This record gives sequence, C-alpha cells and structure tokens, in this order.
Amino acid sequence: MFPKKLLETIPFQELVSTYVIPWSINILFALAIFFIGRMLARTLVRLLGKLLYKSGTDVMLVEFFMAIANAAFLLFVIVAALDRLGLNTTGLVAMLGAAGLAVGLALQGSLQNFAAGVMLLLFRPFKAGDYVEAADCAGVIESIGIFTTTLRSVDNKEIIIPNGSIYKGNIINYSARSTRRIDLRIGVGYQDDLRKVKQVLTATAEADGRVLRDPELLVAVEELADSSVRFVLRAWVKSGDYEAVRFALNEDIKLAFDAHRISIPYRQMDVHLHRVQSAESALAAGTATNS
Repeated sequence: MFPKKLLETIPFQELVSTYVIPWSINILFALAIFFIGRMLARTLVRLLGKLLYKSGTDVMLVEFFMAIANAAFLLFVIVAALDRLGLNTTGLVAMLGAAGLAVGLALQGSLQNFAAGVMLLLFRPFKAGDYVEAADCAGVIESIGIFTTTLRSVDNKEIIIPNGSIYKGNIINYSARSTRRIDLRIGVGYQDDLRKVKQVLTATAEADGRVLRDPELLVAVEELADSSVRFVLRAWVKSGDYEAVRFALNEDIKLAFDAHRISIPYRQMDVHLHRVQSAESALAAGTATNS
C-alpha cells in the first residue's frame, strides 16, 4: 500500500499511529454505518409497507413504494459510509444527480405513464374486474400496472393502454354503481291506441324479474315524430344484468306488440309526382284546339 522507501524512513510506531490505526478505525466505522444503516433501512421499509397496507393502498403500489424507499435509504447509507472513509462524496452526489436528470429526459414519456399509473393506483377510478371506457377503448380491467393498464374487450381481445392516455382523458366506469338504467325508444303508429301501448310496455317490462321496482319503471310518450309516436321506456336493473335485460326487453316488446297487433312503422316518405307538359306538347295542344 505504501512505497518501500517510505516505509523504511517512517518508524513502525509512527506508521501504526499515523496510518494503520486511523484507517482501521475509519474502515470499522464505515462498515458499522453500512451494516447498521442497512438493517435500519429494512426496518423502516417494512414499517412503511405495513402503514400503506393498513391504509388500503393497492398492493402493486405498496411494493413499488417499498422498492423506491429501500433504494433511497441504501444509497444514503452508502454515501454516509464513503464519507466516513474520508472520500469526497460531493462529486458522487452531483454525478448521480446528473445521471438521474439525463435518464429522466430520455424516459420522459415513460415517466409520464409512471406518474399517471401512480395517480390511478392512488385515486382508484376503477379496479380489476370493472367494465370501463377510456382512451377510446372499452373493456373489463384485467390489471393496472405502473406504466400500462390491460383491458379485455367484450370479444375477448387484450388491449394494453399507456396510463398517460387513460389519465389525461375521460374515464367512464360502468361498474362503479350497483344499478344502471336501461333507456329504450320505441315507435308506434299514429293509428294505435296510446293507452294500450303504454299498458303493454309496462306489463312487458314488469314481467322480467330482473327489472327493479325501485327506482320506479317509467313509460311515457317522448315525441310525436314524423312517421311514429315515440315512447321511451326507462327501467333500472343491476349493473351485471344490463346487457342481458336490454336484449330480452327488445325481443319481448316485439313479441308483445305482435300479439296485441300494435304496429311499429317503418321510416317512410310520401312522394307526390306532378306531370308537366313540355313546350312542344303545349303548342301542339293549342294548335289542335284552334283548329
């Protein structure tokens, strides 16, 4: 470690007291700082994890925060140990800061998705299993990651969306509420009895046991349209029954209308034709009349 000529000129006692003992003490203290600091860091990280778990934070987000905290504590311990050895840690900290800035600029898009993922996991506008519409896509949430969210479409396609695209747009969560309202618009002919139509629509909807009684079913005339009288039917169902009941009501209403001879008019247009005589025909007709 030391040059041979230097060792020959320095007395052994002075060498021990000047170099060996101070360096040994510094190394022991640095090792103690490192090992004790690492144990303390692990304890603090476990405590942070317990607090986050108790607060109901998402498991993935808890694990991510624990990993970040562990890395930060470990870096602090290493810098403190190196500083105890007498090394200049100011340059090391500056170099790490510059490297972090460069990485941040290079991964700007990924960091945006990361920040959006953290916000989605914190505020939880949806959870796994919810049917949502976001970023011009719709499907059931399969998983929520730090950078992307995975959806399963109704035709069983896997859709992976960057979290930034989800968070910056509108999010429609169809599973957030326990009930949903079905809105159906049905047109009948002007010659049909409106009271009878209303009774048939009400009876058909109430016959389906999945239609809730509270809130109350609504059947009313919405509009006197060009070629039909338009009714609106609003029925409340459980969110999980929405599609099935909607399809069933459309079929049942058509069958009930057929049974009661209630017409569903086609969109139609009356076209009136007028015959216009040409100039030659009019002249010929006038000449014949004069003769």
